[in-house]
Amino acid sequence: MRIGLSKPLPQPLAILVLAAMAMAGWAAWLGWDQIRDVQPDGSTTGPYQPWQVVGLVLTLLSLVCWAASHEYEAAAILGTTAGLTVAAYYDWSDDGSGLFMIGVIMVMIGTLVVTGLLSPLIAFCTRTKH
Repeated sequence: MRIGLSKPLPQPLAILVLAAMAMAGWAAWLGWDQIRDVQPDGSTTGPYQPWQVVGLVLTLLSLVCWAASHEYEAAAILGTTAGLTVAAYYDWSDDGSGLFMIGVIMVMIGTLVVTGLLSPLIAFCTRTKH
């Protein structure tokens, strides 16, 4: 049994820190790329390239792994989900069709599901090692 503080940060502060880091990750990997690519046939793709999305996913995975292994499972789930949802909303809200909200909701649900599955698994695996 541990004596004293088991965690240096309270859970609500950890949620805010992870949300801020998720937003910063979005800005660093995706936020700067706003131009769609026009293909030779006239269709458009993007604006994000696969390497940008992979970079964001790996960045967030490292944050979730750290948080879950340090007993911040709720922060890993809620902070990452909130941060990505806010970042997607901010980045995509200039879409005049209003369809951007479907994408924002998909980002929110996907992040919630993935972090909700990974965080307890990572926490369990790191606890059984000690």
